[in-house]
Amino acid sequence: MMKKYFILILVGWMVINLKVWGQEDIPLKYGAQRVGKRTDPAMQQWRDNRFGQFIHFGLYSILGGYYNGKCYDGAAEWIQSFARIPGSEYEKLAQQMALPEYDAREWARIAKNMGVKYAVITTKHHEGFCLWPSKYTDYTIANTPYGRDFLKEYVEAYQAEGIDVYFYFSIIDWHHKDWRSTVKNESDSLAFERFKEFTLAQVEELMTDYPAVKGFWYDGTWDPSMVKSGSFTYDIEKKMRELNPDIICGSRLRVDERGARHFDSNKRLMGDYEQGWERSLPEKPLANDWEAVMTIPENQWGYHADWKGHVKNADEIIEMIARATSLDGNFVLNFGPKGDGSIRKEEQKLAEEIGKWMKVNGEAIYGCGMASFKEQKWGYFTANKKENTLYMIVTHHPASGLLKVNVPQGTVIDRCMPLNATRPLKLQKSTKNEYVIEAPRIEKDGIYVLKLTLKKGDSVGNYVAPKM
Repeated sequence: MMKKYFILILVGWMVINLKVWGQEDIPLKYGAQRVGKRTDPAMQQWRDNRFGQFIHFGLYSILGGYYNGKCYDGAAEWIQSFARIPGSEYEKLAQQMALPEYDAREWARIAKNMGVKYAVITTKHHEGFCLWPSKYTDYTIANTPYGRDFLKEYVEAYQAEGIDVYFYFSIIDWHHKDWRSTVKNESDSLAFERFKEFTLAQVEELMTDYPAVKGFWYDGTWDPSMVKSGSFTYDIEKKMRELNPDIICGSRLRVDERGARHFDSNKRLMGDYEQGWERSLPEKPLANDWEAVMTIPENQWGYHADWKGHVKNADEIIEMIARATSLDGNFVLNFGPKGDGSIRKEEQKLAEEIGKWMKVNGEAIYGCGMASFKEQKWGYFTANKKENTLYMIVTHHPASGLLKVNVPQGTVIDRCMPLNATRPLKLQKSTKNEYVIEAPRIEKDGIYVLKLTLKKGDSVGNYVAPKM
């Protein structure tokens, strides 16, 4: 009896203190639909892909950051807003969309040769123009000189190259008469409800007409009207999963009923992976799946005629891909094709340089993730758990010619091989937790990969050595 009484007191004490400490769950109707990572094959494929391409393309691509002779340095896809272009004037750009240089197969070939395994394309950006012949609006590719289904050609071309296709979709729609940034009165409320119906219909249309799509990359849920529409973002995700249970949806879509975005008011991720990493990477491992999206210049997504400031080179991009993989994340590189449908020469050159590296070293990226070795000054570790393989991605070749590798207590390295080599590198034990590897000779500064074999049966966190 005393034992039972003691347990009741203890439970009561825990409940009281959880309330005091703020750890008790807030009741939410439109919060996270799941706790923890997805474990299904579709989500694992998303992880294994690791490296993707982003395509920003729309009417803004025709202007290239210029309007009436003036250059606007902000992100080019926002030029309608930056330049305060009247809707009636902006709409006329559709009659310039002839796309004489567009070849979906060429786009897909460039992406394939760069080494990407998935690609995201802007089906509709904030401007509201649709790259598919939507039956819910006339503001589409069907009513341009090009006239054909741009999106269909794109999907088929990328699929033919074995690249998974994802759709970007903007919730914001500056062109639609019922879009409201804020809802101020009953008239706004009625209009915004009509807009929600329109949006949901377009999402269903995209999933139905393009069943190959693997997932959606949503944008534009930060305006006050959407922050107060948690139920609507919940309904979109619910509808998507009804149509395809394997569909993948990032966190940018979701808002709960208390206005929390990405993570609900209980700090639980909404959607399948975190999308808060725009033009940045985390400093340490995260508890959830995540993806970083990166521009080549500082902040240009859609085509801008002028690339100002620092423009990233291939080694910078490769190092970011390596870092993202070492932290169990995905990395997506943005391209902004020109208004004529061609891909700018600078992007093509960069894609070629990255692709050359990925052809040789991609096995250290695809299907790989974090190894529980601490970060090293020379670069990053990645591990392929399925194949029980550990990699060193060396981004900073040591001036001494010696790579010092710190390992967890008790770990034994048996061999270190450069990729595509037939001879192992000289390997010596330095201290109880450090090895010294004689680095390979390289003709010029560059990023290279070494493959490590650990002692038979060794297990190191995410990495398990092969039992030979």
